Amino acid sequence: MPNPVRILSYGVAMLTSVQLMAAMPSSAPIAAVKPYVVKSEHGDRQDPYYWLRDDKRQAPEVLAYLNAENQYYQQYADHYKALNNSLADEIIGRVKQDDSTVPAVKGDYSYYTRFEQGKEYPIYARKPKAGGAEQVMLDVNSMAEGKDFYQIGNFQVSPNQQLLAYAEDTTGRRNYNLKVRDLRTGKDSATTITGAEASIAWSADNSQLFYIEKDPQTLLGTKVRRHTLGQDVVKDEVLYEEKDSSFYMGVANSADDKFVVIWLGSTVSNEMLVLKSDDKSGKFTSIAPRQRDFKYEVEHIDNRWVILTDWDAPNYRLMTVNDDQIGDRSRWQPLLAHNPDVFIDSFQLFTDYLVINERSNGLDRVRLMPWADLTKAQYVASDEAAYVAKTDNNPEQNSLWLRYRYTSLTTPSSVYEMHMKTGEKRLLKEQEVLGGFDKNNYQTERVWATAQDGTQIPVSLLYKKGLKKDGTAPLYQYAYGSYGISSSPSFRSTVLSLVDRGFVYAIAHIRGGQEMGRAWYENGKLLKKINTFTDFIDVTDYLVAEKYAAKDKVFAMGGSAGGLLMGAIANMAPEKYRGLVAHVPFVDVVTTMLDESIPLTTNEFDEWGNPKQKAYYDYMLSYSPYDQVKKQAYPAILVTTGLHDSQVQYFEPAKWVAKLRTIKTDQQPLLFRTTMEAGHGGKSGRFSRLIEVADEYAFILSLLPATPAL
Repeated sequence: MPNPVRILSYGVAMLTSVQLMAAMPSSAPIAAVKPYVVKSEHGDRQDPYYWLRDDKRQAPEVLAYLNAENQYYQQYADHYKALNNSLADEIIGRVKQDDSTVPAVKGDYSYYTRFEQGKEYPIYARKPKAGGAEQVMLDVNSMAEGKDFYQIGNFQVSPNQQLLAYAEDTTGRRNYNLKVRDLRTGKDSATTITGAEASIAWSADNSQLFYIEKDPQTLLGTKVRRHTLGQDVVKDEVLYEEKDSSFYMGVANSADDKFVVIWLGSTVSNEMLVLKSDDKSGKFTSIAPRQRDFKYEVEHIDNRWVILTDWDAPNYRLMTVNDDQIGDRSRWQPLLAHNPDVFIDSFQLFTDYLVINERSNGLDRVRLMPWADLTKAQYVASDEAAYVAKTDNNPEQNSLWLRYRYTSLTTPSSVYEMHMKTGEKRLLKEQEVLGGFDKNNYQTERVWATAQDGTQIPVSLLYKKGLKKDGTAPLYQYAYGSYGISSSPSFRSTVLSLVDRGFVYAIAHIRGGQEMGRAWYENGKLLKKINTFTDFIDVTDYLVAEKYAAKDKVFAMGGSAGGLLMGAIANMAPEKYRGLVAHVPFVDVVTTMLDESIPLTTNEFDEWGNPKQKAYYDYMLSYSPYDQVKKQAYPAILVTTGLHDSQVQYFEPAKWVAKLRTIKTDQQPLLFRTTMEAGHGGKSGRFSRLIEVADEYAFILSLLPATPAL
């Protein structure tokens, strides 16, 4: 019987791209033009599609337009439905459906997550450490029944391990309901806390919950409240209120459960407030007062705090302070010095060891250091050119076994345990990839592209072994490039569906991320944001020049801030890309950042700039994809969004697509799909998300000419 993967090659056994264009619906939805002025002290701008914004998501005219776009998308996609279905079967077919995580021991139980065959959602369960039957804490499949969207954002077990507090999202808007389940009976309490963040912390005596109340308009966390179980929510005490709307909030227990910790963070500064978890009447105390351009994170062990900070250390250093000396950073003592070549990402504390997650030369590494002599460091080793090694779930500080996760573009995610004293290493689990996957059939490579200003940009590549670098292969290039978030070269089984069809998969580690240290981020934000976009284009040029890819078969994808990247390159270098995919794209930069009523806007001022200041207004306007749409030919573009997205509002991509339709000069497909029951992360079920990936890949493959079988 023929191999369906080989038969389908790029676009095969289906319409050619020319035939597809001829088969497209004759008329795309055209949004009405309605005069509207976006006012600013630096100049007013006409926004004829502003009417597409409906904060209640109920306006018939808006919903009609979104539904018309969805219908147009579906009519187009129906022409390669066979390919789409085959890709979905192929991608889902690689997933071990009845899988489970490696159990992690804390207290008297081993905790784990498992999936059942054919089920969309996880089951969170535990077993007694001493042996005994499984106890299901949350069966998300049954909890999600009858709901268009359902997601557990967080859960925390009480110190006595008899109660479970969990956060559920039923809309995709990340506006959570908090509930408490008695694990002895499996019953939820009658009280539900609504309009909350997913953050949860417990008091030491199991009687109280600490949580964060959200502002209903901006969806920012504003107040930390303490809830006594069994008490009416209206009586919940406000322990802290954040007045600065540029700060995010979180609350959690310290790793040793001795403290409740409030995390407060903006782009350029942090503050940590702590309260002993057994103190029922005290107030939160700041580890150190906030200060602009000063960041720190803390964790507790014994009678001291270990602090990760950028204080006089752009790539961060570690310091420490005793419990009775918090509140004044002048009392902090050096622990691990700053290294300009090594970025300290995070750390974990053990009784006998300090473990560091760090980045050097753009790679994620794990460093182990005994408290007895921190100079005697050892690293988790790798033979691969591009890889990711990071600590995993280590809930008990008194353990000598370090659990860490290792992966690369060719190596499925693998959980290891390493004895920190003897060096003994055990593989606990490697992600099982079905469908005949063999990692020896693939090659990963790290190359460096030269940017316009001479900066060397690292690029992680994946392709089938035996690839001929003759400039004929199609390219799928991905990047994010914002908020200092690094795009690690981790294994993704979904992308094999492109690589097996001859694609080169590239992750461009562009500025705006933090792959090469803090300076990498600083040189890709605010008034240097343009570097993010030009870096991506320069990586494309390099891969084409070095014959990794054909210049007429280059595809790119990005989501959220990466969707901004897609919008920017579409305007700046449309001729270099055959097709672009922009998921939940942030494309209406200036209008959004001018409006502080839009959720999360004020937190972003230190990332993009405050357009109330002319320098930032002008600079942001110069690259804002919606504002810079021009009369020119564009690549084929697929745009997706979720109606209930709380991060990037649906109307940004809706307006962008509407404007592109009326201005662009080409006849390439422009498709816009709104998931009416989802938010920023797409649909909530695991298979639903994989089907969305298949939709994306089918769109890309449909744009390539039919080719001989692989």
